[in-house]
Amino acid sequence: MNQDVLRTAHRVGSQALAWLAASAHHGAMPPETTVDFADPDNPYKPLGETALAASLVLREGVGGPAELAAARELLDFTWSQLRSGAFLYERAMRHPMLSDPLETYAHFVRGGYRLSTLDEVVGHLGRLDSIRAIEMMPNRRLAVANANRVIDADYRCDWAALAGDTWIGSEPEPWLIDWMTGYNMTHTVFHLTDWGRLPEGLPAGIADYLGTWLPVWADIWQEVAQWDLLGELLIVDACLPEPVCDPQAWESLAAVQHPDGLLPRDGDPVDEDPHTAFKENEHTAVVAVVAGTVTLSRALGGAWSAA
Repeated sequence: MNQDVLRTAHRVGSQALAWLAASAHHGAMPPETTVDFADPDNPYKPLGETALAASLVLREGVGGPAELAAARELLDFTWSQLRSGAFLYERAMRHPMLSDPLETYAHFVRGGYRLSTLDEVVGHLGRLDSIRAIEMMPNRRLAVANANRVIDADYRCDWAALAGDTWIGSEPEPWLIDWMTGYNMTHTVFHLTDWGRLPEGLPAGIADYLGTWLPVWADIWQEVAQWDLLGELLIVDACLPEPVCDPQAWESLAAVQHPDGLLPRDGDPVDEDPHTAFKENEHTAVVAVVAGTVTLSRALGGAWSAA
């Protein structure tokens, strides 16, 4: 991977991180929020996604002092919003069949935060037959497995079997991929590799298949200005044994990024109201942070370092 691409990836990710940090107050949890929230636009999930991005910046350590400080600030903010883990504990106790408290907690564990009572409850739930038998999509089952792996170093499962149950695991007809299947595919890769930390966790057949078709899919979603999904595909690229996507994809993201770091989710106009703009484009900023971080880290110290 050439130096121009790495500079662009770093710039896009760094500016997106700065925008997230400066805008975080728009994603604060309303004071009256309870663990039984029913509002689909509740900030709970976005807070977890921001924590994910921050935890990966800290894990990889390839950012400068300002970026590492911003990541720590974001992780502190999101942890405090979830009442230092108490919100996750109460939600796990009230809704034990839901996996989101476990998955969200894993981001904080990755960043160095733990809550002993939450460790106990997720550990207990993970041993129950009822919890292990929950019916869910295969990529979601991988998400739960990876969260358990992050929280508990002794966690073991049949990763090959889990991968084989996914859409990408069947190495399907690539021209039938649609928007949602594209997102599901990316997350299969993210969880198998723990967001690029374990590239060897990607089965060889899947890696070879993606080596052929990932550049095609990236070109398609770049052409239709689906910047959020394009960013996710670039994360996948950073999880492969070697990058395969056209470097132009990074230039396209850089070209549409706003001076303040906001990265539009698609080709539609960005709302002028800062709060609405944050709500509509926060996820794309998270994706850009992760893509830039993992791309730079793999190039500096991973399998790409000799490329």
